[in-house]
Amino acid sequence: MSIYEALGSNDSARRVLQLRSPITLEVTGQMECANTEDVQRAVTRAREAQKSWGALSFKERASVMEKAQKVLLARQDDVIDMVVSETGKARTDAFSMEVFSCLDSICYYAKNAEKFLKPEKVKPHGIMGLAKRVTIAYKPLGVAGIITPWNGPFVLAVNPAVQALMAGNAVVIKGSEVTPYSTKMAEEIFSEAGLPDGVLQVLLGDGQTGADLCEAGVDKISFTGSVNTGRKVAESCARQLIPCTLELGGKDAMIVCADADLNRAAHGAVIGSCMNTGHYCCGTERIYVVADVYDEFVEKCTDITRNLKQGSDLGFDEDVGAVFWDRQMQIMENHVEDARAKGAKVLVGGERNGDLDGLYYRPTVITDVTHDMAIMKSETFGPILCIQKVKDEQEAIKLANDSDYGLSGNVWTQDKDKAMQLALQMDSGSVCINDHAITYGIPVAPFGGVKTSGVGRVNGKQGMRGYTKTVPIVIEKRGGDMANAYPYTAKKAEGMKKFAKFLWGTPVGKWLS
Repeated sequence: MSIYEALGSNDSARRVLQLRSPITLEVTGQMECANTEDVQRAVTRAREAQKSWGALSFKERASVMEKAQKVLLARQDDVIDMVVSETGKARTDAFSMEVFSCLDSICYYAKNAEKFLKPEKVKPHGIMGLAKRVTIAYKPLGVAGIITPWNGPFVLAVNPAVQALMAGNAVVIKGSEVTPYSTKMAEEIFSEAGLPDGVLQVLLGDGQTGADLCEAGVDKISFTGSVNTGRKVAESCARQLIPCTLELGGKDAMIVCADADLNRAAHGAVIGSCMNTGHYCCGTERIYVVADVYDEFVEKCTDITRNLKQGSDLGFDEDVGAVFWDRQMQIMENHVEDARAKGAKVLVGGERNGDLDGLYYRPTVITDVTHDMAIMKSETFGPILCIQKVKDEQEAIKLANDSDYGLSGNVWTQDKDKAMQLALQMDSGSVCINDHAITYGIPVAPFGGVKTSGVGRVNGKQGMRGYTKTVPIVIEKRGGDMANAYPYTAKKAEGMKKFAKFLWGTPVGKWLS
């Protein structure tokens, strides 16, 4: 059994998948995958639609975004219902991650795009400034391809799409085959808001559809997903010499110092590990606690986790939802069993929830974990707290950095100076202090990873400029004969040598240059 299952091809030579609910395991329908020709038609349509969309002013584009925000507010329950039905995630997670975050993102980029992308006047340094003016312009790339995963099927489509759209691009999105219709709702919301046809399209499909999108002639790929698939995306983009951003896996570390507020830290550890059923790339997967407070911290985490509510009523009072994908359930179970076999202690959970019909795994606390266990090395992506005792903060830093991943991390201490020092020592793309990883939810902050956690940055000014071509325009101010024009002569060369000696060999020249 799988949440999706290949049924072969239909009369149109399109692959057909059968879909199941992670909540009940019942068949919910079928999905027809876009084929190579479908993808190419979508990109061609986007290329044509982008011409008029890219010609609009920022104010005109922002007007459409503001309408989309109103539509999303009005239809938020539709989005939540669809996301919950396809993922089984807790309803509160669906609202906070998929609706609230999108409303904030749409508002932020609609307000700030013009400021981020308006032409900048830059004065050349030294004597060049006497003769030249430079304006740096930001032009749309054209068509952006966005490939999204199953853990945030709506937000991880909308957030990058808004940035690309406000920069003047058209967008073609390929959602996950695990959660296809949640991503498709992004197209519905923007269409209802009046976005012109072809400017944002969502393709239903599988991995082959995503591969076809990479090869369809787009101007950039924004990919969120696994490390293995990310490598394939990078190889495709490198061969075509087009840019890509890759937001890949994570194995985020949490460091708890002896002076931490343990109540806050324990709650941060539990929600950091269990939010969204643990299915988010910057979830807390490794917790290192200084020995002086280890026992008290473990006790607090155990008490909180034991009282988490899990159920299939799908109301706002349930804490932890279903596992979104049966293949992820198998990975979680394998990691926990490997840890048990190697001496780890399971204090809470550690098994499927037999009281529920679907893919439910009990929120779990594991101690006595070590780095020879898969659960401390590979991405687990589940509602599991893995807590390891360390003698001091430097051992915690050493272990935190002992990973192939480096997406995010968090530090818990009441000493702000120490917190900053520890944060800067962590080998990760971002760090949160006295909070679990929330960087992605703060639009002003560029987000991305190091090592196998990704390439490039998304969000904020830096991320938005990634959907543009940076074009410096150099203007001659003075006119007249060109100093460096042909013909070359020994006399001209000697004059240039003397000028260079003056500029960089005398105090006055150095001041001028």
